[in-house]
Amino acid sequence: MNNKKTFLTDPAWRIYGIPFFCYVPLCILVLAAMFCGALPSNMPGTLLLLMILGGGLNCLGNHAPVIKSYLGGGTIACIFGAAFMAHFGLFPETTLGAIDSLLNQTGFIDLFISALITGSILSMERELLIKSALKFLPVAFLSMAFGIAAVVLTGLTVGYRPVDSVMFIAIPMMSGGMGAGVIPLSKMYAEAMGTESSVMISRLIPASTLGNIAAILMAALLFRLGEKVPSLSGNGRLVRTGAFSEKETGRREIDLASLSFGLLLSLLFYIGGNCLNRLFPIIHSYAWMIVLTGVFKASGLVSDRMSHSSHLWSQFVVKTWTSAILIGVGAALIDLNAVAGALTPSYLLLIAVITVAVAAGAAFGGYLVGFFPIESAITAGLCTINMGGSGNIAILSASRRMELLAFAQLATRICGSLVLVLTSILLRVLY
Repeated sequence: MNNKKTFLTDPAWRIYGIPFFCYVPLCILVLAAMFCGALPSNMPGTLLLLMILGGGLNCLGNHAPVIKSYLGGGTIACIFGAAFMAHFGLFPETTLGAIDSLLNQTGFIDLFISALITGSILSMERELLIKSALKFLPVAFLSMAFGIAAVVLTGLTVGYRPVDSVMFIAIPMMSGGMGAGVIPLSKMYAEAMGTESSVMISRLIPASTLGNIAAILMAALLFRLGEKVPSLSGNGRLVRTGAFSEKETGRREIDLASLSFGLLLSLLFYIGGNCLNRLFPIIHSYAWMIVLTGVFKASGLVSDRMSHSSHLWSQFVVKTWTSAILIGVGAALIDLNAVAGALTPSYLLLIAVITVAVAAGAAFGGYLVGFFPIESAITAGLCTINMGGSGNIAILSASRRMELLAFAQLATRICGSLVLVLTSILLRVLY
């Protein structure tokens, strides 16, 4: 009997739990309805289209040899696959309008972002959060300072104004990815500059995307360096001496009550951020939400059930809607002409400079506080300039350091959150 798996039967090719051979006719059916004008332009019809396309392109991107290893996998496939479809007129105008409405008018993105923020902060170990504030986070902040200084100085030599180097290259690279980084950033920039989110996101995405690619390549090089110079590497262990817990907490079983509670918590913190924004409008509501959630977590008031529930809800949102959001971003918000116009030699040079600088800064700072330079460069350095969770996995996979995922997430989420807070203030000052 032949038990050889193919893309038709392999569980790795399942999309939302559906076998690939069942997904294909569903996709054809939905696309046919779209082209015939039979697909409703309301939220159910639009969300169905985004989920069907997102699931397929994400799966293909995660299996394509070069794309999955070096270009961000399904994230890139969803964004630019949808952007190419829109560019070549494969989406009817009514569909594009419905996608734009879902993303920008119904608050669907706000629901998505609030889940990510509460889930990433409330589910973190309180002890890890506090201990890391003393050692790990300062190293990550130092690496980011190295990167910003390097891009400003290099930018001056190639004709970039410091404000442009920081606001349109360094900040989107360090914002923590797409869902919790570039997307809220584009809304902040658009509000501050009096323009559309589509204009801003087309300027911000190239830096985030290219930074993710550069970080993955640098991680692979650091892996090779660790093999050549073993004294620089802990082989997956961050701290040279002393105890510093790197163990993640276990998770309980999934239950509907916890899922509902996680949704409620994310909405409460979202409303809290909006209320604080009304009182102190100099800081964006997303940034206030991050501050509020972080203070609440550090205070010790977060129960185990709250932590579990927020994690459960964020994981549901991430696994269910991330690809759909990325399809919407690519279709409605990406201007491929603007993206192509950004790919100049000087722009690519600045991306490379930031990547090398954050790795070097984290290696240096990490060594001073007792970390192995290679592990510190990867987690406190490269994981501050990637595209969120998928970028962390790609970087740690390329460097064979998957056991450091907790610290990678810490660098991405906390540093990305700080970038949003500081950017909110900078936009008020500069624009």
